[in-house]
Amino acid sequence: MTDRLIARYVTGGFLSRRIRRIAALGGVDLRPGWPRKDESVAAWGHTPYAARAEKLAARTGAPILRIEDPFLRSLHPGRSGEAPLGLLIDRQACHFDCSRPSDLEILLATHPFDDGAVLSAARQGIEEFTRLGVTKYAATFADEAPPPGYVLVIDQTRGDASIRLGGATETTFREMLMIAREEHPNTPLLIKTHPETADGHRDGHFTEADATHGATLETRRLSPAALLSGAIAVYTVSSQLGFEAILHGHKPATFGQPFYAGWGLTDDRFPPGSAIETRRFRKLTRPQLFAGAMGLYPVWYDPHRDARAGALEVIRILAARARAWREDREGWSAPDMRLWKRASLRRFLSGDVTYQEDPDRRRLIWGAKGLTDGDAPSVQTGGAQGVHRGCTPETDAEGQGVNAPAVRIEDGFLRSRGLGAELIPPLSLVLDRTGIYYDPSRPSDLEKMIERAAQLPHEALERARQLQRAIVEAGLSKYNLARPVPDLPEEYILVVGQVSDDASVVLGKGGDNAALLRAARAAHPDKALIYKPHPDVEAGLRDGAIDAAEADLVAAQGPAVPLVSGATRVWTMTSLMGFEALLRGVPVTTTGAPFYAGWGLTDDRGAVPLRRRAARPSLEALVHAVLIEYPRYFDPVTGTACPPETIVHRLTHGPMPSPGPANRMLSKAQGALASYAHLWR
Repeated sequence: MTDRLIARYVTGGFLSRRIRRIAALGGVDLRPGWPRKDESVAAWGHTPYAARAEKLAARTGAPILRIEDPFLRSLHPGRSGEAPLGLLIDRQACHFDCSRPSDLEILLATHPFDDGAVLSAARQGIEEFTRLGVTKYAATFADEAPPPGYVLVIDQTRGDASIRLGGATETTFREMLMIAREEHPNTPLLIKTHPETADGHRDGHFTEADATHGATLETRRLSPAALLSGAIAVYTVSSQLGFEAILHGHKPATFGQPFYAGWGLTDDRFPPGSAIETRRFRKLTRPQLFAGAMGLYPVWYDPHRDARAGALEVIRILAARARAWREDREGWSAPDMRLWKRASLRRFLSGDVTYQEDPDRRRLIWGAKGLTDGDAPSVQTGGAQGVHRGCTPETDAEGQGVNAPAVRIEDGFLRSRGLGAELIPPLSLVLDRTGIYYDPSRPSDLEKMIERAAQLPHEALERARQLQRAIVEAGLSKYNLARPVPDLPEEYILVVGQVSDDASVVLGKGGDNAALLRAARAAHPDKALIYKPHPDVEAGLRDGAIDAAEADLVAAQGPAVPLVSGATRVWTMTSLMGFEALLRGVPVTTTGAPFYAGWGLTDDRGAVPLRRRAARPSLEALVHAVLIEYPRYFDPVTGTACPPETIVHRLTHGPMPSPGPANRMLSKAQGALASYAHLWR
């Protein structure tokens, strides 16, 4: 929509600031009151509340503007109070009203869909939609999906407008179930209830009484992606899940006349002579259907930028929020967490963190505690979940305990604008259930993700390529410190110093800063060497200072990105700057075993785990695992989980909240008490 339209509303649903903002971004100004000339009346779908708008439109002759929730709405249904991530705004009819053409139907019937960029974006959207498992109400989980090989029958709530306006009745559901049984007599049937039915808000058409003759009633919040992946056939009346089934590769049998039927992508069972048979004569491909229904039709909203968005952005936003919901829904226990980290950690982890022992919650351990600091190893049992710390007689060679291990938590790789030692809260964290990424003595979740990413097809890595490009162009690094660039030689090798007792150095067995510098000099006797000390060491907060006599230049207070970008090679023990060098196409030599070594992308001089030779990921695959799949990201402005692209935008353009005077004062106290650094690490 390009022309602005004024639409008057007379029901309370449009009082939502978010809804009015999204409508405005879509070219519609929602205002209360009586419609004037050339104005419309806003009606929310065909709900009972829409009747007042319809009466007003009939009385004044004003056209009706139908507004509905989008196909990707939020974590929970609207009655939860959660704001939507977009709107469907239709000047003709609701998209589910088959009695007349809607804007969506006209779009699908007439748009040429011959723009390569539009179709490429649609293919990427389908790939991410299906792989990330998003759906309209995304608070679902996939860890208890039934064994594959069933027929999926989709229920809907009684009285839903899409049933009546989709040319179906309650009897249609009985016919659908009967036909599914007849066509698959020896196959289990899985009847999926609607989320609102499962939550007890609205009745469905099927109950436990229908779970006979091999049928099962599935009421859990299972991911539609997981359900569809195990289905051999899909039956629906007019549910949106039928549309999602198409995107997941199915050709669902449709017994109503939903917006996605009639285009050659469904097995249509509606009566002959239906109106849509004459209107929907065109055959569409899956990318074309996605481009119209998900790309061009909705008004999508990015709450992090308060701006209109595309389908891809909303898929990623909803996937990030769904991941946070799944991981945090049972709560966390972090009894050993440092005091200064607690407030930001609770906010990051959806607010449900206790700092007392709680055997019924998953326990968080910060970083390498119990692995490097000499804590006495122990095993805790009891309750629903037991945890272990360190290595004990009750853990195996891979560090796996008799009971479920604790989850280790650590700063992410796009952390903040400022040092953690200065008490700047993180924008990203990693939560590892297997190990931790800088401990090469045992596998970690990150290693598994890198192995999986190595198997992804080329098109699935487009997001990683785009993210890598954005990070490099914005000049971002872990801490993003603003420091002056020293005068640099035309060609040089960068040697990266680290904190002596940093867990990645101790566990990665990379030696020490002096040995690293000597090794680089021995390998490059005629090259200019620049040594960059770690910022925490320069600030006097951590150990690791050396005399650096072998270096031609010590880049005191030097910024990471310009130093890395200008180098012909980077030498490091285990520093993240090695990974940041790979992002920028700079060759890297490692003397330890950082997470990015051993995969064929670096010159490895250290003892890298042999198990990593089983996978040979591309750089894009490494980026996908390290920056997209492994960390979680948190937007401090909106106070919600977010995708990495949002953090790149925040770090590049802002706004970034100030850490506050209390954190700055405590940071200064840390500097004065540097020899007692164990108190805050």
